[in-house]
Amino acid sequence: TWGYGNTKFYKDHVLFIKLLYELVTIPKLEISMMQGFARLLINLLKKKELLSRDDLELPWRPLYEMLERILYSKTEHLGLNWFPNSVESVLKTLVKSCRPYFPEDATAEMLDEWRPLMCPFDVTMQKAITYFELFLPTTLPPELHQKGFKLWFDEFIGLWVSVQNLPQWEGHLVNLFARLATDNIGYIDWDPYVPKIFTRILRSLNLPVGSNQVVVPRFLTNAYDVGHAVMWITAMMGGPSKLVQKHLSGLFNSIASFYHPSNNGRWLNKLMKLLQRLPSGVVRRLHRERYKKMTWLTPVPDSHKLTDQDVTDFVECIIQPVLLAMFSKTGSLEAAQALQNLALMRPELVIPPVLEKTYPALETLTEPHQLTATLSCVIGVARSLVSGGKWFPEGPTHMLPLLMRALPGVDPNDFSKCMITFQFIATFSTLVPLVDCSSVLQERDDLSEVERELCSATAEFEDFVLQFMDRCFGLIESSTLEQTREETETEKMTHLESLVELGLSSTFSTILTQCSKDIFKVALEKVFNFAVSNIFETRVAGRMVADMCRAAVKVRQNCLSLVPLDDDVLHDEELDKELLWNLQLLSEITRVDGKKLLPYREQLGKILQRTLHLTCKQGYILSCNLLHHLLRSATLIYPTEYCSVPGGFDKPLSEYFPIKDWGKPGDLWNLDIQWHVPSPEEINFAFYLLDTFLQPELTKLEHYATGKLEMSRDDVQQCLAIVHNCLIGSGNVLPPLKGERVAHLVPSLVSLEETKLYTGVEYGYILDNSEDDTKSLFLIIKIISDVLQFQGSHKHEFDSRWKSFNLVKKSMENRLQGKKQHIRALLIDRVMLQHELRTLTMEGCEYKTSHQEMIRDLLCLSTSSYGQVRSKAQQAFFTALGTYNFCCRDIIPLVLEFLRPDRQDVTQKQFKGALYCLLGNHSGVCLANLHDWDCIAQTWPAIVSSGLSKAMSLEKPSIVRLFDDLAEKIHRQYETIGLDFAVPEKCIEIAVMLQKSEHPGSNFTGLRSEEIQLGIQRQKEKNAEALRPWKFEHISIGFLSLLLRDDRILPVRAIKFFVQCLNHDAIVVRKVAISAVAGILKQLKRTHKKVPICPYEISGNPKPSSIQAGDRPDNQWLHYDSQSLPKTKEAWESCCFVEKTHWGYYTWPQTMTVYAPVEHQPKLGRRRDELTEAEQIIYDHFSDPKFVEQLIKFLSLEDRKGKDKFNPRRFCLFKGLFRNFDDAFLPVLQPHLEQLVADSHESTQRCVAEIIAGLIRGSKHWTFEKVEKLWKLLCPLLRTALSNITVETYNDWGTCIATSCESRDPRKLHWLFELLLESPLSGEGGSFVDACRLYVLQGGLAQQEWRVPELLHRLLKYLEPKLTQVYKNVRERIGSVLTYIFMIDVSLPNTAATKSPRVHEFTTRILENLKPLMEVDEEIQNHVMEENGVGEQDERTQGIKLLKTILKWLMASAGRSFSTAVTEQLQLLPLFFKIAPVENDNSYDELKRDAKMCLSLMSQGLLYPQQVPLVLQVLKQTARSNSWHARYTILTYLQTMVFYNLFIFLNNEEAVNDIRWLVIKLLEDEQLEVREMAATTLSGLLQCNFLTMDGPMQTHFEQLCKMRLPKKRKRDLGSVVDTIPSGDLVKRHAGVLGLSACILSSPYDVPTWMPQLLMDLSAHLNDPQPIEMTVKKTLSNFRRTHHDNWQEHKQQFTDDQLLVLTDLLVSPCYYA
Repeated sequence: TWGYGNTKFYKDHVLFIKLLYELVTIPKLEISMMQGFARLLINLLKKKELLSRDDLELPWRPLYEMLERILYSKTEHLGLNWFPNSVESVLKTLVKSCRPYFPEDATAEMLDEWRPLMCPFDVTMQKAITYFELFLPTTLPPELHQKGFKLWFDEFIGLWVSVQNLPQWEGHLVNLFARLATDNIGYIDWDPYVPKIFTRILRSLNLPVGSNQVVVPRFLTNAYDVGHAVMWITAMMGGPSKLVQKHLSGLFNSIASFYHPSNNGRWLNKLMKLLQRLPSGVVRRLHRERYKKMTWLTPVPDSHKLTDQDVTDFVECIIQPVLLAMFSKTGSLEAAQALQNLALMRPELVIPPVLEKTYPALETLTEPHQLTATLSCVIGVARSLVSGGKWFPEGPTHMLPLLMRALPGVDPNDFSKCMITFQFIATFSTLVPLVDCSSVLQERDDLSEVERELCSATAEFEDFVLQFMDRCFGLIESSTLEQTREETETEKMTHLESLVELGLSSTFSTILTQCSKDIFKVALEKVFNFAVSNIFETRVAGRMVADMCRAAVKVRQNCLSLVPLDDDVLHDEELDKELLWNLQLLSEITRVDGKKLLPYREQLGKILQRTLHLTCKQGYILSCNLLHHLLRSATLIYPTEYCSVPGGFDKPLSEYFPIKDWGKPGDLWNLDIQWHVPSPEEINFAFYLLDTFLQPELTKLEHYATGKLEMSRDDVQQCLAIVHNCLIGSGNVLPPLKGERVAHLVPSLVSLEETKLYTGVEYGYILDNSEDDTKSLFLIIKIISDVLQFQGSHKHEFDSRWKSFNLVKKSMENRLQGKKQHIRALLIDRVMLQHELRTLTMEGCEYKTSHQEMIRDLLCLSTSSYGQVRSKAQQAFFTALGTYNFCCRDIIPLVLEFLRPDRQDVTQKQFKGALYCLLGNHSGVCLANLHDWDCIAQTWPAIVSSGLSKAMSLEKPSIVRLFDDLAEKIHRQYETIGLDFAVPEKCIEIAVMLQKSEHPGSNFTGLRSEEIQLGIQRQKEKNAEALRPWKFEHISIGFLSLLLRDDRILPVRAIKFFVQCLNHDAIVVRKVAISAVAGILKQLKRTHKKVPICPYEISGNPKPSSIQAGDRPDNQWLHYDSQSLPKTKEAWESCCFVEKTHWGYYTWPQTMTVYAPVEHQPKLGRRRDELTEAEQIIYDHFSDPKFVEQLIKFLSLEDRKGKDKFNPRRFCLFKGLFRNFDDAFLPVLQPHLEQLVADSHESTQRCVAEIIAGLIRGSKHWTFEKVEKLWKLLCPLLRTALSNITVETYNDWGTCIATSCESRDPRKLHWLFELLLESPLSGEGGSFVDACRLYVLQGGLAQQEWRVPELLHRLLKYLEPKLTQVYKNVRERIGSVLTYIFMIDVSLPNTAATKSPRVHEFTTRILENLKPLMEVDEEIQNHVMEENGVGEQDERTQGIKLLKTILKWLMASAGRSFSTAVTEQLQLLPLFFKIAPVENDNSYDELKRDAKMCLSLMSQGLLYPQQVPLVLQVLKQTARSNSWHARYTILTYLQTMVFYNLFIFLNNEEAVNDIRWLVIKLLEDEQLEVREMAATTLSGLLQCNFLTMDGPMQTHFEQLCKMRLPKKRKRDLGSVVDTIPSGDLVKRHAGVLGLSACILSSPYDVPTWMPQLLMDLSAHLNDPQPIEMTVKKTLSNFRRTHHDNWQEHKQQFTDDQLLVLTDLLVSPCYYA
């Protein structure tokens, strides 16, 4: 594209956007084109700063309609449309890009459109919130906020605050708020919501807390996205109230210990992500507020900008966790990125602690992980360290000590250490010019203290460079393994060695680039001596040394003369190592600026002449490399220097003071790059080389090909090698390929002339006759593919450089100051990459005849008989196909030749090769699946008929696998291809505006359906032959089914084919046919007319003034009311049926439509002659009793035993039949249904369930008489089915009834509901049948949600007396049913009280029945036997039975309902505390296990602030209970509850005091277990900073510790020991436990108060038990957790304290 923002193109820019917008939203546009347009449009809209809302306005509705059509497609599941997987993300990105430009009224329109979908019980809620998140504009200017977020903010945040159980859509709301907050910083007051926001974010991290933990699985799947949570937090920071920062500090305090490296779990990734994202979020915000250019987007008001104090507070609160995370088990990457961003803001807080960890790590040899972790973190902060700046001026002084100490890391024995050291040294030397400035000290006296220090330190640079070189030489020498290398002719280095080589050469060249002339001279001399005085083997060590020499030469190019060109050696036939080494050295150091080579051209020419034809392979390959490098150096365009300061450092120190340039960014506007552009002399030199060396080789090859000349294989290879090297050396100066364009491939109005210079090579090409010489063939393939593709650089090399460039950029960028503040070397690199990218972009090149010949040669090689040759050639073939326009059409027929069944001369290998060519590689073109009807019409029939080919043999598994892959790939990648490309008028108008000059011809239409006919015709003929194995039949029916579409009905013959396949022998074919026929029935569906209605008129109630959800007077008429059911024809026809469940719950839509009355609908009960031809085929088959009988037989077979489920495809088939032909087929089916229902086998029951569901849903538009008749038939069937229900089938019947009731007006189905409610728990058939009936009933009622309050009341009334059920399965089912009954009772904002059953009234009744249990104090034992009627039936037993069912209900509703009825459940809490067992033991009975589970789930629940006092009330009351179990359980409950509602509690001071009081009181409990649990709880609360260790608390414990112990009375040894501890002992123990809790609450550090407490504690070591035990445990724990960092922690203690402590920790008492 053109220069963005450039005013000249600005009008065009807007027009282009408008044109593309129109194109993207063409309704029937083929998906792949739509994606192409969308990606272009996204690119044009990417930089929203450039176009303001005044320049551009885009409508939102077309986008919404497109998303609705594609993402919620009605026909995709029937196989009528095939969308690629990527389409969803492309569409969402498109909406994001267009969002800023939606008109100002869009918000109101969107709310009107999607509010009616907001029914929380329905899936539409998810859809509505997803749309809101995607579409609502949040960048409106402040004066339009009334039309923007203020319309919905209170409503949505109210909804979010009141939802408790994390439904799926809650995450989307969070994403919306995060975006809103970011776009409108300072315009929204978030303070009231802050505690709630932080509590929910903390819950969302799913951290394991408390003693016994059960996680609701839903919390794991629906948790918030960390990225958006971070966005939200950073946007709320700052401003006058420092509330957010306070909570953020609280958040990190409470989770800090989870970051310690000894902790690990699935939650760790989230925590690391949080650490990594937060600092970068804050940096992004600071950049926006302080450095970014002003644009039309709303700026942050000054009152809410982040102040320096804000930034400091932020860095201080996060630095501790980051430093812990450096050594995390998941690696130090996230910590390094966090540190990089933090160091940009506050280097003085961040860098010193990192260095404190780094220096010791550099000294130790035993912990390599510590070293790599710290070094990678220092690399992150390197730039901030070197720049110093006002915050951290002493930073740069650390650089030299760090560099010197890192040198030992260049260690041949530890690979990862070596690599990180190279990276470390390279990073620092890129940032700093290595110039010795110590002489400045004498000349200038205006230097600051730090500058003086630096100057004197820079004297060490030379020393550093030389030491580094010594290390490298050591590394090289250790990797020379002469003898072993020579014997095993390994061409390659190992992977690790090549990485080290790369690291070494790049670090070395960076150092040389950055150092001054003097240091360079010394270094050069050293390298030169090393290289000349030794001879290296050429594979590993040689390459490394040569690389170092190349680096040296490249930087200062005046040293070529150093290389010894030893003439005599060149005559020898066998090559000694010295010659090879010299050649290698020469070939590497010629990779320099071409101008420097010109003086040596004669010499170089001579050397080449002598060495190119050496017989030794190694020799001539090195020589070819030399040729290649010479040509490249002479002909390419590239920058010649990468200094960090333009112009280098060679100026005298008086004018130029290098220290000022430490860590300085390059200046993008005057980079001052020195380019190498080939001069005429260099070009001449290159052509001279080509003439001398290339021409003769080509002539030789030509003679060889025509047979004039004999050559050995080795000679051929040598020839080809020379040709190949010439080609890749000079790719960018050779003339374009000659040859005509290959015309007639595609008719088009736009001429596809090339818009780009095209360069390639021109030679005719030969394929050898010698098939077996694979090495030559490899070379030939390389040459062809380079001729087609090469332009001076290779794609894969470019890609890997691009990757590494981005990595380096990331590790050194400065996001704070802004974009593009990079080091100069990086900027130059980027320019070079851009230049290469320009020469690489070759897609859409013109396709000439010479290309055609070459691609055909490649095809020939792709079907060769050697596997390796085939695979190499195929790769080249695919790349070529991707490059040239439309060449695929030309090639396909040639490939298909190999698959023709009538060819006798095709070998298996060729057959395989051809199949591979069709399959394509994973990323490129797949020939079998082009977007082009002509091609598909050729390919698919060919694939199918190839089954008859002679070469095809199903014995070869590789061929069978290929066919499977091919079929699978076509199925996976096939997208529906457009048939009619009509372009709407609007687009043409805009296009004409764009191109005033040319008027495009208006509509070019694509193919007509005749073409499809043709394709199918061919497939038919193929199928008729029926000779081929079933495998191909399967493939062919699969391909055919892909051709179904929703805008064209299939030809009649195809329909007939599919209907007959329903009864095919092979199950695979039947399955495809079922889907296909269901799709065909959808195509044949007649449209049903709709009419608008006014819900307010029907109900006779006016429209409510404000939004109120739930049961209102105006949606009352939708409810099921047994008094006024439509039981007569008149009532039925006058009744207004609303099928979808969500309409009317939240608000009514602007225009509500329902189906028109019967007389306006398509005619029912048609005779055969009224049907269309297509319908007649289906009618005939399904009226034929034999066909139906066979079909039913097949459908009631089992497919995979025990795995089969209710099959929606079959249901769609029957639904379609009964919808399109109403009751025409009932007479034929009826006997079958009756027979199936009576048979209790699993598969027959499933078959009849599918048919019945299809019948009920298909009868949607039948007349009353027909429906009534239908139910007369169905009711007895369903009664029979429900009484025969079994373990295997109850799921299928549940699905059947749920499917039948889905999206249907309950008043239409009154027969069904009355039948289901008859008597679910009749007891006939035992408890199992009862449970199943309830399950089926629940399926039906749950689909109806809020519209059947009467039925729910009836059911509840029926169930209540039966809650004391004895059977466990029935109890569990009742629990689940109760959840659904009360689900409608939600406490959401502006929702009316529900007409459905309410929890409150129910619980009141239940508590009345549980009274007998509440009043007793002793343990509740479970003594109810599982037989009915036996045992005493007193109130107490009934109470226990009831309680069991209630527990099931509470457990079931914990994850499902939207809001938890906390107040009601609280009344049950005391009872649960009493029952729940204390130990973790699964042998307990059901009652106790359930009580424990229930408590665990309830303690994790989210509390509203107003519920906190209520809960505490109950806990305090229970703390007085006589049962110590209850007192113990309170504590475990408390731990989880406080952590999961942390900030809500912290926000309520009274609550905090209550909890402190409670825990401290229970520390003095008479029961030992309770005391210990209280201590654990206290330590946990201290650790997450909920309570603080303040003076009063400490004094309290110290007082308790001083309680006098009763004297031990001397007793007879035989007497019983007194078991009850005295009160004083308990208090003293409480004090000790308190101290112990404080000590254990900081496991990873030593706060100032700790030493004193440890001393206090040690005084009690000889107290009586249980005190002694407590003290020992505490000390051993202290020792365990502080052991790792003891050296550091020791500093906190005085010497005397240390003596006592050491004594304690190792004294004999410790082992006692």
